[in-house]
Formats: sequence, structure tokens, C-alpha cells
Amino acid sequence: MRAQSSMIDLLFVIAPHSLLLDIAGPAEAFRLANLHRADRGLPPKFRLRFAGASQTTVTSVGLSLDHLEVLPRVLRSPTWTVVVGQPSAYAHKATPAIHTLARYLSQTLRGHLLAPGSPHRLVTICSGTVLAARAGLLDNRQCTTHHHLIGLLRTLAPRARVVENRVFLVDGPLASSAGVTAGIDLALHLIAGECGDSLAASVAEDMVVYLRRSSLDPELSPFLAHRRHTHAAVHRVQDAINAAPERDWDMAALAALAHVTERHLLRLFVLHAGVSPLQFLATIRLERARQSLEHGSNVTVAAEAAGFSSGLRLRRAWQKKWGGSPRDARVTAAVSRAS
Repeated sequence: MRAQSSMIDLLFVIAPHSLLLDIAGPAEAFRLANLHRADRGLPPKFRLRFAGASQTTVTSVGLSLDHLEVLPRVLRSPTWTVVVGQPSAYAHKATPAIHTLARYLSQTLRGHLLAPGSPHRLVTICSGTVLAARAGLLDNRQCTTHHHLIGLLRTLAPRARVVENRVFLVDGPLASSAGVTAGIDLALHLIAGECGDSLAASVAEDMVVYLRRSSLDPELSPFLAHRRHTHAAVHRVQDAINAAPERDWDMAALAALAHVTERHLLRLFVLHAGVSPLQFLATIRLERARQSLEHGSNVTVAAEAAGFSSGLRLRRAWQKKWGGSPRDARVTAAVSRAS
């Protein structure tokens, strides 16, 4: 999660016949992220903006969008340009409107995407990656798109590293996704990166969607694992553990949160989350300790922050889960920061 607190503009670039879900799905995820930040006493992080080559355009389902912004020529604040997709039949056509948008993207974003440390990002949803290819913005980047358009993408972006059968890919300032619902997956991933895994999990729960990461990631984040269910009581207990793993939790306290007996809570967790409540707690505590160590804490401080009664308890849990010692994570992080 980034430490910076500046607002990020989400500039949705909308072509004629854009897929409505490509717009609404990610936009709703970012709106809910702001709502959950407000619930936690935090300022909004994302500002939603919608722009197009004309003020009015029709979407894939025939619904018209009006009062779109004029495409800004200068990005005056940190901006994630979100290029949404069109149905396959339209994605194959290089219409005058598509040429206009491709020129705009090329002129506005090319320099920003090449600049080291740029606060700007290009996010493509479904066939939006094809439009980015027409703009020449994918060279030497990994990217993906809908499986029906992989061949077209490789033709339009021969110097890109096009990867098929991926939900989404993030390569530096470029983030691309495969299909309409994959845009929500990508939005949740980006929200987690800016606002934390726990908040992203809350957004996913509100949207009643699975939390899913790219298959490039070696392991699902512990904050996101065991959340692929819709049981409200189990989510409530998981949210409480995620928010304060350092508390002196026991089965009685967790069952009280769920308003069920301890035995019934155990059954619910095993059925819906695939682990027991205390196993889930142990996983979250280890992840919290790992993060503390990577931020420079010693083993004793990391153990206390994560809810372990001592550094020895942390070492034993670490050895059982991963092998080695918690100090290994601290040393690795120190080396990474020095490089």
C-alpha cells in the first residue's frame, strides 16, 4: 500500500458503443472504496471522471451517456486513464472516433508512461487494450485482453508481450484485464494496492464478488484468501480479525461477533471459508507480522503488533508455516530498500 495520500483521478475514456459493465463495474468498486475510507475516518482516494470524443455517446446496451467531459489535454493531477472496451464486432473496426481516441491517448499518455516514477497509469478493460494498441502504448509491456481478441492484439501490438488466459496483468504503469467482469477484479487489485487488502475485501463483500488475483501472483494475499463466499456472519468475523489481529481473540469472542455458538461458528467457517476461525486468525497474524518486519520492526515489536504473546511464539508459527526465521524477512526487506 502506498503511503501517499493525494487524490487519484480516474479518467474513464469512453468510445461509442462501450460496454456498460466495463464502465460501471470498476467505477462502482472505486466509489465503494471511497465510502469505506469514509467509514474509517479517511479522506476519499479516487475521483471519478468520464470523458469522450463527444459529449454524448451510446453504450453497448443502447443506453446513452450525456455530459461527458472534453478529453483533457494535460493531466494536472495523478491520473489513471481507464480505457474501457467495446463488443468484439466494434473492437475490430478502426472508425474515425476510434482513430480520434487513439491519437488522444498517444499524445497525452506516451511521455507519462515512459517517465520513471510517473504518478499516471493506463488501465485497460477488455478490448480497451486493443484501443491502447492502436495508440502505440503497449511496446515492451506485458498485457492481456478478452480471449476472442488475443490474435488481433498481437497483430496491432507486435512488440508487446501479449499473454492469454489471464484475468489481468500489471506491468509497471500498464494494467490490463481480460473481460468485462475481470475489470472488477483488476479494480479490486488496484484498490488493495492503494488502500490495503482489508478495505478491498470490504468492497468485494459489498459487491458480492470473489476476490481474485492474477495467476502471476505466487500466492493469494492472506487478507484476501478464504473470502470467496457470501456468508455475512463469516465475513463479519473475518473483517474484525483483519482490522485488529492483535486483539486477544478466542472462539467465544468471535462467536459473539457472529451471533452464533462457538460450535456453529466452527461449522460455518469450515463450510464457507475452508479453515477454522483460529486457523484464519493465525494466518492473518503471520501476515501482519511479516508486513511489520518488512517495514523495519524487530521480531519482538512485530510479534506484539500482530497479536503473538512473544517473539518466540512468532518464531514457532513462522517456522511451521514457511520454515526459516522471521529475521529472514527483515533482512530481505532491508536489502531490497538499499538497492
